[in-house]
Amino acid sequence: MMPSRSSSRPSNPHIDKLDFDSHRRPPTSHDSLQSSGPAGLLLRDDESFFSNIVDGVIERDRKKMRRHVLKYASFASAILSCLCAGSITAYSLYGPLFLKHLRYSQFQVNAVSTTAELAMYLPVPLFGYLCDRYNPRPLSLVAGLFFGVGYLLAALTYRAGPPRSEGGWPFTIMVLAFVGVGMGTSCMYLSAVTTCAKNFGRGKHKGLALAMPIAAFGLSGMWQSQVGSHFFAQKEDERNGDVDVFRYFLFLAGLLFAVGMVGAVGLRVVGEEEMIDDAVDEMERDGLLQDSPYLQRSLLHDGENGNGYGTLSPHHHDAEASSPASKAHNTETAIKKTMVLNTETRIFLTDPTMWLLAAGFFLTTGPGEAFINNLGTIIHTLYPPSASIPPSNSPATHVSIVALTSTLARLLTGTLSDLLAPTSSHSDAQANKKTFTVSRMSFLLTSTLLFSLGQLILATTAIQSHPPLFPLVSALVGLGYGAIFSLSPIIVSVVWGVQNFGTNWGIVAVVPAAGAAIWGAVYSGVYQAGVERSQIMGEEEQMCYGARCYRSTFWAMAVASWVAVGLWAWAWRRWRARDIAV
Repeated sequence: MMPSRSSSRPSNPHIDKLDFDSHRRPPTSHDSLQSSGPAGLLLRDDESFFSNIVDGVIERDRKKMRRHVLKYASFASAILSCLCAGSITAYSLYGPLFLKHLRYSQFQVNAVSTTAELAMYLPVPLFGYLCDRYNPRPLSLVAGLFFGVGYLLAALTYRAGPPRSEGGWPFTIMVLAFVGVGMGTSCMYLSAVTTCAKNFGRGKHKGLALAMPIAAFGLSGMWQSQVGSHFFAQKEDERNGDVDVFRYFLFLAGLLFAVGMVGAVGLRVVGEEEMIDDAVDEMERDGLLQDSPYLQRSLLHDGENGNGYGTLSPHHHDAEASSPASKAHNTETAIKKTMVLNTETRIFLTDPTMWLLAAGFFLTTGPGEAFINNLGTIIHTLYPPSASIPPSNSPATHVSIVALTSTLARLLTGTLSDLLAPTSSHSDAQANKKTFTVSRMSFLLTSTLLFSLGQLILATTAIQSHPPLFPLVSALVGLGYGAIFSLSPIIVSVVWGVQNFGTNWGIVAVVPAAGAAIWGAVYSGVYQAGVERSQIMGEEEQMCYGARCYRSTFWAMAVASWVAVGLWAWAWRRWRARDIAV
């Protein structure tokens, strides 16, 4: 038995407070530095102890401030990326000039835009996967390269002239150029939105945090079309507001390349490790990880290091000082992350309501894309070939109307959904104090009906006899289209979480590719049939004029929107049965 401290000092039966410390830790030089004054005076150990506490608090606050700065700097970078990424939405500004200058047919003009949309939507699951598994910054770098090369190639192809003329470049070169534009759009948009979803998706303002970059994406087409029509207008044809396509494409190439480089530095996901740990704990409680080999490996690693499940390695805070511990911690984090993301993807793909959501998205976004891409030719069907189009109905004006109304819808639905969205029975008591709630699905269904109303007005040919009312159609389509694109990713983040948002939203966002291709082909077929009918009747015009150019197309689009409303209402009913407050 070790002799007690009291037996070694029999002359002083008083037990000093440091006597307890001597049994718990080896004596140090500080033990001999006791104060000779009254017992209430601070000892040097106490000074060191409180100094460490203050230093710890300062360091914690410094890290917290750094996280906030990084989070909001990333948000600003994401807004900038989205504010420039939607250049493809200004396609109708120069689409009719492909007919005039390059002598493309309407099928070829639609083939270019459809190819760009296929390149924009088809790789989205892959780009989302890369965002989730790695980080958004490399994707922004790739976006800048795609944009720069794509628009530069398009500019040179346009300057070379019609394919059949001397020196003209083949039509396939223009198609290839817009493949780069489409993929750049996808990369830049997805990297920005995923960053915002992960940084703010667990807060009370997740709707607004997602709506703002999505709204900025809608605004990009507006300001870029205005810049094109005012600063890059053809000097010999300023009356019609036609853009100098060559110089405009060079401007877009330089601008979007620079923005991609900024995003490669500024887009950062903050606190991802804590997000993954929370997801692991939740999945374990739900029994989703019992048979996972990743779970067994993680548990084994935690046991060897004496950690509880879901906790960080004790070497985490001094990882920089211990390279082996840092590597072990990084390996454990990677295992957990892979486990969570794979499980989240499996849950998402096997959920029937996801397919209902995606089907409705397909039935609405396809018509919206076809309308936006063909605004220029739709406007020309309202006026005889010999008539001039007034500035109030120019393609640039309607691109701006669609962009403004779309942006307004995105901001309103994002903000109102944060304020009015219902909460589930598992939410905290404070959240349940809301006296008036409106589901995000109510906003979505109402917006879709407004969207179909614009198509219905065109289908009934009311605009053909009153062309000045065409801005009403653009406004209705813009409102519905913007709200659908704003609410859909918010609903994905609410129903299935943000840990795997890039992959989940990428899977849903791929369906507009098929929708744009199908509805673009339908519009082109109806339009071209109208052109051929005019030629049979002896008219010399190469562009279609009259309601026959579009009537049946927009009847079909309106019906498709109503079907989407039914599918989304069905999904909403199933979410309510599962107590998912959307």
